[in-house]
Amino acid sequence: AVENAARVEDEEAEVGPEDSNVMTKYKVAAEIATAALRKVADALCAGASVIELCALGDETIAAECQKVYTKAQPDKATGEKKKVDRGIAFPTNISPNACACHLSPLSGEDVTLAAGDLVKVDLGVHIDGFVATAAWSAIVPDSKGGAPDAPPERVANVLQAAYVAADASMRLLRPGKSNYEVSSLIERVASQYGVSVLEGVLSHQMKQFVIDGNKTILARPSVEQRVEPIEFAANEVYAVDIALSTGDGKPKEKDARATIYKRRVDVEYQLKMKASRQVISEINTKFQFFPFVLRALGEEKRGKLGITECLTHEMVVQYPVLYEKEGEYVARVKYTALVMPGYTQCITPVQAPPAAANSKVEITDALIEEVLKMPVGKPAKKKSSSKKAASSDAPAESS
Repeated sequence: AVENAARVEDEEAEVGPEDSNVMTKYKVAAEIATAALRKVADALCAGASVIELCALGDETIAAECQKVYTKAQPDKATGEKKKVDRGIAFPTNISPNACACHLSPLSGEDVTLAAGDLVKVDLGVHIDGFVATAAWSAIVPDSKGGAPDAPPERVANVLQAAYVAADASMRLLRPGKSNYEVSSLIERVASQYGVSVLEGVLSHQMKQFVIDGNKTILARPSVEQRVEPIEFAANEVYAVDIALSTGDGKPKEKDARATIYKRRVDVEYQLKMKASRQVISEINTKFQFFPFVLRALGEEKRGKLGITECLTHEMVVQYPVLYEKEGEYVARVKYTALVMPGYTQCITPVQAPPAAANSKVEITDALIEEVLKMPVGKPAKKKSSSKKAASSDAPAESS
């Protein structure tokens, strides 16, 4: 992902989840993201249109965002009351089977789902620029709300592996641990299940209005692909992206059109075509900081025409639609985690679908077993001795 170099980040002025108001905004964004994921997941069925499902996710986010933070809030710097910006931080995309990511087709390019497809549903929400992003993987049933048929074992294996890797990785997101420790753990989980980690998948630190911060986790480091070693620190927020494959884990672009883009506000250019100037003007107004889908522009036809010149002159970056080899399957899980001084809290749920239970793999790697026993989530508050007996069975707060 391309960092927005024009956005000067004042480290002293930055506010993270240590601020209770910011924490609340992250959690509200996470609740809306989860609601949108569930809405789309409930609509999965044989014959479903990917365009319609993507629209359903985006419409759900927009509708739910309109219900929260409806009153102007005082600006910390000036004290003036301002409308709270909120909405889509990453457009809904739904990628079946060998398609790894970013499929959000335009009209005339739709994809129809079939029963038994392994689909990845990915989206993001922001409240005042504080982002929660998430992705789930699931098997498509014959009818809405129905139980899908048990998938082949290799599909169940990659599905279960992705969720185990997500569950384990969040337990290493704590101060003092490093990005390469997380990368190594993901690889060990994949090895247990006989699947591959997808190349090129980056997880990013997030800040206000920054979805792709400089601190990253590369899921599959290699001699050719490396990132800067970093340690996690308290009060940081990460979107962790796990993508595993039954194939060799080397996805490539095919003929599917890229439809998701992000503005690079550090790049300016005097565009020649009228359509391009209209498109970049609309992008500057509506999508200054976060990725958008071409369908969200006022005119889809003009958007397809104008975005090409914007891309040629690097005013936008695209999120390509990537594919594994035909006949392979990719499972993906993404979650948002808050790294606090004394605990790490995953604010978007990570729960494997029932279809993953068809995997017969048992984890024998002692390190993975040890990590999975590490605590995650906010610890329960200690009760006074006078109340201890009455509350001894109280559970810890959900992660």
